[in-house]
Amino acid sequence: MTVGGAVRVPGDKSITHRLLMLAGLARGSSRIRGVLTSLDARSTARCIRALAATISPLRPGAVVTVVGRGTFRAPGASLNCGNAGTTARLLLGLLAAHPFRVTLTGDRSLRRRPMWRVTEPLERMGAGFMPEAAATLPLTIRGGPLRSLRWDLPVSSAQLKGALLFAAAAGGVEVSIREPGGLSRDHTERLLRAFGYDVRDRDGRIEFRPTGTLTPIDVTVPGDASSAAFLAGAALIAERGSIRIEGVGLNPTRTGFAAVLQRMGGKVVEEQQPEQCGEPFGALEVEASELRATEITPLEVPSLIDEIPLLAVVAARARGTTVFREVGELRVKESDRLALIAENLRAVGAVAEARGHDLFVEGSDTPPRGRVRTDGDHRLAMAFAVLGTVTGARVMIDDPACADVSFPGFRGALRSIQRRS
Repeated sequence: MTVGGAVRVPGDKSITHRLLMLAGLARGSSRIRGVLTSLDARSTARCIRALAATISPLRPGAVVTVVGRGTFRAPGASLNCGNAGTTARLLLGLLAAHPFRVTLTGDRSLRRRPMWRVTEPLERMGAGFMPEAAATLPLTIRGGPLRSLRWDLPVSSAQLKGALLFAAAAGGVEVSIREPGGLSRDHTERLLRAFGYDVRDRDGRIEFRPTGTLTPIDVTVPGDASSAAFLAGAALIAERGSIRIEGVGLNPTRTGFAAVLQRMGGKVVEEQQPEQCGEPFGALEVEASELRATEITPLEVPSLIDEIPLLAVVAARARGTTVFREVGELRVKESDRLALIAENLRAVGAVAEARGHDLFVEGSDTPPRGRVRTDGDHRLAMAFAVLGTVTGARVMIDDPACADVSFPGFRGALRSIQRRS
């Protein structure tokens, strides 16, 4: 395959979730451009509307208006978070400070994902949960006055960290959080600082003081770096050509994948432009490259956890065996992502194995051919669609449409960069 042209990706999913929630809690009218219109983003908008904020329809290219009341009100029914773990966990943080009961649920995949990592510290802050020691959805939270918290997270996670910071902001209390290993994405910290909150990294701890106020905003969401990664991967494993991905967020806690691809010999160049929404922003220039294997260390994993499916299929086209260390957290994503990456790579003729918390992928120049089982996981669907662009490939994906969870129009974007050789 040959690649070429310029392409844009939808708005950043992580930032979209957070902006809709914070704008929905602020008093007054906010305007947000570049909002992601995916299924996950719609789940967040649906839940915030149920909590008495007004949100205009999420449509591509539209400016979304959010009118908040300065507080949430008890909804008339359960909040359905769909497939969005970010929606569920961040909402639990905000709801912990509100004096009413509300039940959160989700689809079959989300109901399997662990919630105890967020409910446990929120209980320490003063929230109540039913059933007690709630481990998964559905669960009911009873919020109210909160107290300060000092907490060590069991894993580096932007969702867990964000939930506690959101609870502290909504409840007007201090928190101190330590993340083990590498720093996870820091969108929550950046946004809260923009609202005047004191959020600092001190000796490996995130220290939050409730010095700010949620006020109406007028912002633009940068393009999603995780979505850009899949198009970058397709360009790198092409036979020739280059592409430009424009208007993408370049937050260093989100671009760990680019550093790994560069280490593998990939020609990936970041072009910085003025910040958007308090976030680094710009373009990626990506050129077809001869790739070699590498080892991804545990410290790198938090900055590229969502891009591991893409990195794994790229590794299947590199020279040598790539090793992903301590990626067991993939087992509790939208699917058992670790097992399915290895299973599906073998199904299309590659050599791959998950051993404990590690993943091993051996590169090959044989065209991949076979059937892929996604279990409804959008990142697996996109990753193996990228692998299917290899010349001579025949990769059949059971549910390609599930890519719409995070990247509406992904298949069209992937086709748009392909050129006839």
